[in-house]
Amino acid sequence: MVPVYLLAAVNIIGIVGYQLISGYSFIDAFYMTVTTVTTVGYGEIQPLDTAGRIFTAFLILISFGTFAYAVSTITKYVVDGEFNNYFKNKRMNDTINKLDGHVIVCGFGRNGKQSAQVLKKHNKKYVVIENKTELKDQLNHKHGDLVIFGDATQDDTLLKAGIKNAKALITTLPNDADNLFIVLSARHLNPTLTIISRASDDNSDVKLKIAGANNVIMPDRVGGAHMASLVMKPDVMEFIDYITGQGGDSINLEEITFDNIPEHLRNRTLKDLEIRNKSGANIIGFRKGNGEYVVNPSADTQIIPDGKIFVLGTQEQINKLKEILSTTTA
Repeated sequence: MVPVYLLAAVNIIGIVGYQLISGYSFIDAFYMTVTTVTTVGYGEIQPLDTAGRIFTAFLILISFGTFAYAVSTITKYVVDGEFNNYFKNKRMNDTINKLDGHVIVCGFGRNGKQSAQVLKKHNKKYVVIENKTELKDQLNHKHGDLVIFGDATQDDTLLKAGIKNAKALITTLPNDADNLFIVLSARHLNPTLTIISRASDDNSDVKLKIAGANNVIMPDRVGGAHMASLVMKPDVMEFIDYITGQGGDSINLEEITFDNIPEHLRNRTLKDLEIRNKSGANIIGFRKGNGEYVVNPSADTQIIPDGKIFVLGTQEQINKLKEILSTTTA
């Protein structure tokens, strides 16, 4: 924008100068300025006195240098791709501003990349925040334009990622202090946000939960426990991985919250939902309001506020169930 401002300033100086020095009208001064600045030089509208000629010479000198600078800057701007980047960033910002219920992934290291792959597999829209520009070539996912290169610990960066309308945030930075800062900022900017944080040190998980994280994952601890479980119960663990989304999207384990249940069925029983009969999916678990889990709940289990129902089924069955619930609640 600087070259544009400089060219505008030169033109203003020329117009005002010709009006004051040579007594030109505004139109004549504008015409004389344009022909002089562009070096077209059709000739003088009316004879110039000495002061007018000196001013014209001065205007030619400053306009030539300014014009050359403007052309080189604009050319560099276009050739270096900054022109395209400007519109690309504008499109990205417009797209993010329209998102609702998306996920923000902070950091695109090993854990961040794995999280993004699972989200992509389930067609969940997400925005990646990464401060290492060398990872740019790796950030080619389905929503490839939704990548912000910046510091996720800064509020402005989180706001740019649409944290106000986001459903969840996953922070996977290797430094626990950075994750703690992100959790604090995210919880302040969106009190209802679901926040999942990575932790490396054993003492960090408690601090992260105090800061506002809903869940804290320690990759080393989880990875070690998972490997040990694969030794003791390999088929069980592989089955769990399969139904939780890591093995594919042919079968899904979904949760249904109390708010997603039709009003006339709230505070009723699981039997009244008729999930199995209507969609073919199976209820395999229930979480009470106090956080207690019930495996294979009975049909007489009451659907209470803050309760959650866990349903297992194929993608087609889950989609049918969601359609039934949305149609019933509409």
